[in-house]
Amino acid sequence: MGSTSGTPATPRTPASPRTPGTGGLGRRDLIKRSAALGLISVPTMGFLSACASGGGDDDEKAKTVKKTKENPFGVAEGNDLDVFIFKGGYGDEYAKAWEASYEKKYGGEVSHSGEQDVTGKLQPRFNKGNPPDVVDDSGSKKMKLDTLYKEGHLTDLTQLLDAPSIDDPSKKIRDIMLPGTIEQGTFGGKFHALFYVYAAWGLWYSNKLFKKHGWEVPKTWDQLLDIMKDAKSKGIGGLAHQGKYPYYMNIVIMDLIAKTGGMDAVKAIDNLDPKAFVGNDAAERSIEAVYEIVEKGLLMPGTNSLEHTEAQTKWNEYKAVFIPSGSWLENEQAKQTPEDFEMTFLPLPLLPDSKMKLHAVRVGADEPFIVPSKAKNVPGGLEFLRRMLSKEGATDFARKASSLSVLGPEYVDKSVELRPGIKTALAAVDDCPVEERFNYRYSEWYGELDVEIQNATGELMAKRITPKKWLERCQKAVDKEAKKGTDKHRRK
Repeated sequence: MGSTSGTPATPRTPASPRTPGTGGLGRRDLIKRSAALGLISVPTMGFLSACASGGGDDDEKAKTVKKTKENPFGVAEGNDLDVFIFKGGYGDEYAKAWEASYEKKYGGEVSHSGEQDVTGKLQPRFNKGNPPDVVDDSGSKKMKLDTLYKEGHLTDLTQLLDAPSIDDPSKKIRDIMLPGTIEQGTFGGKFHALFYVYAAWGLWYSNKLFKKHGWEVPKTWDQLLDIMKDAKSKGIGGLAHQGKYPYYMNIVIMDLIAKTGGMDAVKAIDNLDPKAFVGNDAAERSIEAVYEIVEKGLLMPGTNSLEHTEAQTKWNEYKAVFIPSGSWLENEQAKQTPEDFEMTFLPLPLLPDSKMKLHAVRVGADEPFIVPSKAKNVPGGLEFLRRMLSKEGATDFARKASSLSVLGPEYVDKSVELRPGIKTALAAVDDCPVEERFNYRYSEWYGELDVEIQNATGELMAKRITPKKWLERCQKAVDKEAKKGTDKHRRK
């Protein structure tokens, strides 16, 4: 989410990333060979209730000029631009750099809003037909993209895909983004959202803590539990999770389902299968395994009631061994993390007879940016996205957010040094063959379904429902979505 101070995220976004190196970005050959992103984003629990259609005043629309190769959207000089950024795990300083670049090129005044409550701040504006020109829609209180799409609030960004790259006008934007980016932002067969951040999701731990207690990196679920049990005996929680935002715990649950059942299990959920959860052996085995952490008292005490940053800070204080999150975690916790913490990424360990291998990792495009269809300066919004998709834009993001964009590392200046923890996540991605990377799409395709699954997980982790009830609640939510019969998507 994904991305995220004040989020999850993403992927937020909280906000929401390859091989460790001694300088610059190091080797990124695999990504340079167009590593596939997969097809999901950081799920989030926030959602937008149906927007009123209200309309803006066409007379207030920004003026335009003749379109050229250098100015493919006809942006007129002097027009103001309104930018709204989810201020999560990636912060919002990177966006200010983009805004300065845009303002230098086109003049006018660029207004900046960095907030965490996206829905609370923007739903009234969408209802009145006066939304910002660019929106970073992420975090726990994001607007649901599927609702925005159905209500006609998203500009078709196909024209952005067909626009020339700023760095090499002989190339179109669609040709410089990593594979999977376009699919991730596609609704109704058209590209409506630019998921900008290259992110990975999994478990995290302190290598310093591991070395102190002599723990080996776990490869199996039983080994993971053994470390948690040993930690408990030493007064350390086995697992911290961001209890108020069950999205994070669903990283563990959904990754375990995917690695146990393979892509068939992933597609069953994304495709609203009548056996997505109930009758799905991978889902049943996975949720029972996760519940063992609850039953055996291996959770960090009090974690169920904590905000995401509260749980993460306690983890930084060595109160727990593991925590789930996306690759924005290190940037989000920069001020709370001890210098010698050695933050390290861990792809989820395996249950017996898993269909995916240990190195399989969830990876994809995160942090959606949209241009509202009723924005006053749609051409300016499109140009802003185009400038984000440049070497200057990608470098500004990497330098200020310590993460990679969906352009890949070759678009980042070699002077940029990523944080050490994010390098471990990128190394895990490099170690996983492209064809074995995975992700989900249901969270963006079906916002209400995502919320229902998260709610069920919150109840499970608080020991208020059983694994069987969790499966039934999730299946019921799937069946409810399937019965709507409209705007259904399908993964092949």
